[in-house]
Amino acid sequence: MAISFTEENYLKVIHRLSEATSEDISTNAVAELMQTKAASVTDMLRKLAEKGWVNYQKYQGVRLSAEGEKIALSIVRKHRLWEVFLVDKMGFNWDEVHEIAEQLEHIESDQLINKLDEYLGFPKTDPHGDPIPNKEGILPELAYSHLSDIKATKTCKLMGVAQDSAVFLQLLTKLNLSLGAKLDIQEINEFDRSIFVSINDATPIFISHEVAKNILVKILA
Repeated sequence: MAISFTEENYLKVIHRLSEATSEDISTNAVAELMQTKAASVTDMLRKLAEKGWVNYQKYQGVRLSAEGEKIALSIVRKHRLWEVFLVDKMGFNWDEVHEIAEQLEHIESDQLINKLDEYLGFPKTDPHGDPIPNKEGILPELAYSHLSDIKATKTCKLMGVAQDSAVFLQLLTKLNLSLGAKLDIQEINEFDRSIFVSINDATPIFISHEVAKNILVKILA
């Protein structure tokens, strides 16, 4: 069954919202991420339901069907593989690739994407630390913590970000924070929960709680 770019975008957004909750996704939540009116979302959800890609009931919300989930994961896979390609092979910065990958993710050829995956060495995560589904649509399980939840004196490794807007990624770059960075937490300020942290053994700096809660880490010691 043919699928439009817009329909793919809706399925991807519903999948993204579903990752954070087991509840049905509201029309307003979809509208906010799609940056459109709730009435337009309702019309599209009806169309997607008719094609069997979502389970939708008015006033109750929406969930992806098994087929819709399969399509959404395929789009996510393509998007994240293209981001790896753009950063690792084309020399783009991690804050520059999202919009380009948004265009490339709609390429239909499974053969191309599987070849791309092989060419890149079957990466498990994209440049932002997000897991990449394999060709069967299975996501690697990643058990990361938010930096804001880590206690003082702990050492951890930056594994990903919970917020991948260009301005946030640019801020991290200015702070010398990138995937793989070693973070030694020296102190946590009781007033505003800001963190005094050494990055890659450099002179410690303060990182705000807002920044810390959007950084994903793995505890090393």
